[in-house]
Amino acid sequence: MIEIVDSKFVISAPDIKGAPESDVQDEIVFMARSNVGKSSLLNALTNHKGLAKVSSSPGKTRLINYFDVTFMDRDTDEKRFAKFVDLPGFGYAKVSKSIKSDWEKNLTDYIAKRLNIKVFIHLIDCRHPHLDIDKSVSEFLVENSNESQYILQIFTKIDKLNQKEQNKLRREFPNAIMVSSAKKRGMQKVNNILYKILGDLTDND
Repeated sequence: MIEIVDSKFVISAPDIKGAPESDVQDEIVFMARSNVGKSSLLNALTNHKGLAKVSSSPGKTRLINYFDVTFMDRDTDEKRFAKFVDLPGFGYAKVSKSIKSDWEKNLTDYIAKRLNIKVFIHLIDCRHPHLDIDKSVSEFLVENSNESQYILQIFTKIDKLNQKEQNKLRREFPNAIMVSSAKKRGMQKVNNILYKILGDLTDND
């Protein structure tokens, strides 16, 4: 079984200039529209309730937050290391236009220029799978990622849908992962996939 056995906050930075120097550490970037449950997912994956602060005000956090995480295969005791990168939520309407503009530029620069990024995780609220902003983000990632980077699409709050709605979503997005942080559903699958990707990256070095 794959688990995250250690996780800790490293630093917050307003833009790519403040990102920690880490030439050898792979970064796994979490990005989502505000209020999709990104912080809750980070806490559930790491089994660390207070790792990422869950804000009651969507759009409040405008910093890039870095966390060191250690994955372990419980069967072999093999460890793999990465940084989780929590990007600010995008597209929240109540943020002023000037702040929103700076914010989105910083995110764009980070996504397009940060070579440490190995995995992009795009979180989408399963109840709103077709929003234009999420379609734009998906297109942006495809256009700006390189062949050595992975893109994972994860639908959150899957417990909010009934079985028929879940089946329909799975048919429409067969490559996506369905999770519920509240019910701890899908966490093992996400960690297994990330552990495998980190191993593949090591093998290809």
